Amino acid sequence: MPLPTLLRDRLRLPLVAAPMFLASSPKLMLAQCRAGVVGSMPALNIRSSEQLDDCLAQLVEELATTPQAAPFAINQILSPANSRKERDLALLEKHRVPVVITSVGSPGEVVETVHGYGGLVFHDVVSVRHAEKAAAAGVDGIVAVCAGAGGHGGDLNPFAFVNEIRSFFDGTLLLSGALAHGKDILAAQLLGADLAYMGTRFLGTAESEIDAVYKEMLQAAGADDIVYTDLFSGMRGNYLKASIARTGLNPARLPAAPQPGVGTGGHGDFKLWKDIWAAGQGVGAINGLPSVAELIDELEQQYRAALKQAQALAL
Repeated sequence: MPLPTLLRDRLRLPLVAAPMFLASSPKLMLAQCRAGVVGSMPALNIRSSEQLDDCLAQLVEELATTPQAAPFAINQILSPANSRKERDLALLEKHRVPVVITSVGSPGEVVETVHGYGGLVFHDVVSVRHAEKAAAAGVDGIVAVCAGAGGHGGDLNPFAFVNEIRSFFDGTLLLSGALAHGKDILAAQLLGADLAYMGTRFLGTAESEIDAVYKEMLQAAGADDIVYTDLFSGMRGNYLKASIARTGLNPARLPAAPQPGVGTGGHGDFKLWKDIWAAGQGVGAINGLPSVAELIDELEQQYRAALKQAQALAL
């Protein structure tokens, strides 16, 4: 379907840079928007609601100086464990954040608030059941988080997932899961999605502020170096095998449940939330650390080449 008016004719590529817990930053998000794709970050990546207020004000001011910049998005975690969600939602409304990406909970209240000022709500899902609930809540877009997505992700095949969602939802559909190349963006569209949703590839950029060792691991890794487990957060996700191994855990023989002392500093003095690093199965595409602008140039060239190739295949 056509993109919402808020996004139409404002994107260089049909691409949203996925919000990554602890990894996405204002610097990275600004670079993404200025390069012509929707940039994003989780609200919780900013230490407090007070700091988020200042951050959003600065982001709006910065982007106002770049008229050709794409809109930005903020990820709002709806889990009961997020004690800031009400305060942060009020700030998203105050600063009229163009796109709010919700996850881990019901988006109903967010939809009402964001629609009140003309914004869009996209909701992360890993199952058809959750997609149906999101559609019923009135979201503008559904993010189908498929097998291979970095961090918390599902295990559904994108062919099956997209087709089922499209049987009951005609809104904006975003496809997530191991997308790392320009041709992947086109493939997502051909499959029935409106936008591609790419995260891991942006970790390997100059503007990414993650640990230097993390960047080295990303450049050395391939699809076989990703481990899918629910050990670290209780939710299934994809993580770098090398980051697990350096904590003293055996990636091939992970315990079925968290062990006493693990991740609290009592097992190799590491913290699960800080030292176990997420990455998707598309990590093999990272073979350098370009600027975000250079990466978007590369993705666009690949996308245009793939489009020509697809047109040549037509009977």
